[in-house]
Amino acid sequence: MFEIKPIFNALLRSKVGAVLLLIQIAITTAIVSNAAFIIKDRLDYLNQPTGYQEENIFKFNVMTFGTDVDLAQQAELDEASIRALPGVIDAVTINAIPLSGGGSSTSYRLKPVPEKAKSVNASYFTADEHALNTFGVELVEGRNFTESEVAHDLDNTQSANVVLATKALMDELFPNGDGLGQFIYSGTKPYKVIGIVGMMKGPWMKNEERKDRSVIIPYVRIEKFNKFLVRTEAGRRAEVMKQIESLIHKNYSKRVVQDLAGLDKKKADYVAEDRLMMRMLVILISVLVLVTALGIFGLTLFNINKRTKQIGTRRALGARKSAIISYFVVENSLICIAGLVLGVCGAVLLGQQLMANYSVPALSNWYVAITAVAVFVMSLLAVIGPARRAANIDPSIATRTI
Repeated sequence: MFEIKPIFNALLRSKVGAVLLLIQIAITTAIVSNAAFIIKDRLDYLNQPTGYQEENIFKFNVMTFGTDVDLAQQAELDEASIRALPGVIDAVTINAIPLSGGGSSTSYRLKPVPEKAKSVNASYFTADEHALNTFGVELVEGRNFTESEVAHDLDNTQSANVVLATKALMDELFPNGDGLGQFIYSGTKPYKVIGIVGMMKGPWMKNEERKDRSVIIPYVRIEKFNKFLVRTEAGRRAEVMKQIESLIHKNYSKRVVQDLAGLDKKKADYVAEDRLMMRMLVILISVLVLVTALGIFGLTLFNINKRTKQIGTRRALGARKSAIISYFVVENSLICIAGLVLGVCGAVLLGQQLMANYSVPALSNWYVAITAVAVFVMSLLAVIGPARRAANIDPSIATRTI
């Protein structure tokens, strides 16, 4: 019915083009399925919830070069001045900026070193009692710090005794949900957990080891270089940001304001490489699919031109147009199916290598199956045009080529 044997014999007589197209289809299937899976993984990563109202939060740094100032009093004055600005909800000096890609982390244990105990890595923020409100994250259990619990340290002699911890961290350390009020240890230092916070990303979004696991410590280090985080009312961030530099200089002029930027901007800078990689993969997929489609189109046209005499003879003997179209569609399908078999095997092997060497998640079989179907449909669409052109060859024109 489908003239499989004559088609197969014809392919054997002109196998170079068919083999090259088969390899092209296999490579396209292997690469496109893995690239599509990586793009979906990157999209999930870029769109994951962070817990912050990113569009209402901004940060800036202050470098003090003057020496005739009390740094502790100056920091308190700056915070109070910023909080008094119209449109500001809260502000805090902090050691690290969420979603920025830079910060501090350590391991938290159920028992002090050197005792054997479960240990979980987590990022940590040091700030005063305004941190929670500045972050705008939810306190799901317990309470916030009090002012008296905040350690203000100038010479490494002060330390905090309590912490707030994210629910993700507490679920790791206390699977029974009884972590509130318990002690966790950093080395030999004990901290009492007085509050549990809901979703709150740390400085890093990529590191699975400390993903969603963070601690807020009531500790303020008195330094010449300070990082500030500010949360504003919705739609008023730009208005507040314009006033920051003049306000800081008004409080004390011998300083420099640096890196004034929204939290969404810091996040965008942090994930810029991932966005670039995703766009390059989209371009790669588009080019591969286009080249493969053009390859199928070109090979079919080549075969038609090569077999004009054969096609004309068949048309003269009464072959219907549908039979001519069917011939080329079946021929292309045989090449495509062989290429897809190789492509599926290649996709699985490539996925395993990416998982082993580049920490890419295991490739889902659904992506391989959907890609194979899409490539097959694309090949059919690419061959239809040339096949219809072959079917329209006039028998008399074919006769003149004899």
